[in-house]
Amino acid sequence: MPAQACRRGYLKNILRIIRQFPPAQHQAGTQKWYHPRFSYPEETVMTAWPAPDFERKICPPEALAERLAALPRPLVFTNGCFDILHRGHVTYLAQARALGAALVLALNTDASVRRQGKGSDRPINPLANRAAVAASLASVDLVTWFDSDTPAELIEQVQPNILVKGGDWLPENIVGAAETLARGGQVYSIPFLHPTSTTKTLAKIRASEPAA
Repeated sequence: MPAQACRRGYLKNILRIIRQFPPAQHQAGTQKWYHPRFSYPEETVMTAWPAPDFERKICPPEALAERLAALPRPLVFTNGCFDILHRGHVTYLAQARALGAALVLALNTDASVRRQGKGSDRPINPLANRAAVAASLASVDLVTWFDSDTPAELIEQVQPNILVKGGDWLPENIVGAAETLARGGQVYSIPFLHPTSTTKTLAKIRASEPAA
């Protein structure tokens, strides 16, 4: 059979299949996909998506006691704003987590961030968003927050075995260091591996914007 006739026969077969089984179609305004030739029971169609598992790591301060009891030891604690997450943040958090068996991350509330004088538009991301992004990290086991200027009271509540801050803090100046050491715990200042920050990132973005 000539090659041209073979190609025609092949194309006819393809068209026959396409007509028999038209492509799936999306039902506008829903999350449903369906096929014109097939129907499915309503209960098998996913119309509502559950919240991701990582959101279970988000814990308000008043519920900490029960959640802390379930975490393995030694327990690591660190805190900060973590406004626009970057490589320096995730590296630091992974290194902190490696010091123990579980990591508790305490975030400054939006009001607490504003009192730090970082700028009138800070934080860029509200607490709920910052908590969700942080909780999605494998290195973070629990995310909570504090509204005061320092996490001193929260550290006393958590009573971590290991207290950690970034390299811009001398160990003896870290809030809660004396109390942690008195309990027989450890205090570390982890040097920054990547010279970046939310403040520098925002400055770069703003410098690239055209003047008003």
